[in-house]
Amino acid sequence: MKLSQFKFKLPEEQIALYPTHYRDESRLMVVHKATGEIEHVMFKDILNYFDDKDVFIFNDTKVFPARLYGNKEKTGARIEVFLLRELNEEFRLWDVLVDPARKIRIGNKLYFGEDDSMVAEVIDNTTSRGRTLRFLYDGPHDEFKKVLYSLGEAPLPPYIKRPAEPEDEERFQTIFAKNEGAVTAPAAGLHFSRELMKRMEIKGIDFAFITMHAGLGNFRDIDVEDLTKHKMDSEQMFINADACRIVNAAKDRENKVCAVGTSVMRSIETAVGTDGHLKEFEGWTNKFIFPPYEFSVANAMVSNFHMPYSSMLMLVCAYGGYELIMEAYNTALKEGYRFGSYGDAMLILDK
Repeated sequence: MKLSQFKFKLPEEQIALYPTHYRDESRLMVVHKATGEIEHVMFKDILNYFDDKDVFIFNDTKVFPARLYGNKEKTGARIEVFLLRELNEEFRLWDVLVDPARKIRIGNKLYFGEDDSMVAEVIDNTTSRGRTLRFLYDGPHDEFKKVLYSLGEAPLPPYIKRPAEPEDEERFQTIFAKNEGAVTAPAAGLHFSRELMKRMEIKGIDFAFITMHAGLGNFRDIDVEDLTKHKMDSEQMFINADACRIVNAAKDRENKVCAVGTSVMRSIETAVGTDGHLKEFEGWTNKFIFPPYEFSVANAMVSNFHMPYSSMLMLVCAYGGYELIMEAYNTALKEGYRFGSYGDAMLILDK
């Protein structure tokens, strides 16, 4: 398939700038693959489509406050620094993006905090925008991370065109977030409230948790028309024995297995064996899923409404079928659904 096949006109006002007041009260479009039927319900109604012993697979990655603003030495120029990942704990080395990149060179120092409480030195250029920073901090590592994160803010996606606010620290995070390492939230998981998950438990629905540290590659523009030539950024993922046991038992019973979000779907398709069973995994994946693709593990999927041309939209089209999903997106545009990480959701059911 070609990049141009994933174009649609998304009005600015349909990109959600804020989440709904209650997590589980966004809208939910239910798409039935077998019949092509489309239903419109509330997210908390998702419970009605699942039964005892069905399984939901969640991504329990935890977003850290990755966006910082500092000032360049001498000139005082304001610089945005986006933390990507820690490269070396002992030497406080971090892989980062800087903006504006043209102003930052090796040897420059950046100052953070009202009293310049944190100083970093640029020690390497990795890409046109990327740099390696060494933070100059003498205290223990835990203390360093605490200070560093206190200076940061929630790393909202670039299409949410507003500054991060205090409430984003909680709302741009799933309620089951546990393992720190993501620079963007697994958006489909944001809809699940404690109340909803309790009701799911009471109904006998099982939960499996995997970890994929979602990176900025999810928002990177795809710049090739031929999708076979696109390379995804690698993202770290972990699938343990417990998750495999829960998912594989459900598959053997022929229960529903629902992947919550594109990060979960990419993870389980990375770690599936030839027998269709989920395998333990610890490592990195750059799996890029676009139509046509044969899925092996899940027979249901929850996803938000994604941006035009995005790799997430391509995965959803691969799962739901290109024509049906693009028709569903067309319906979502007409019906005023909200798009993006803070937007509404879609449930795709195989049967």
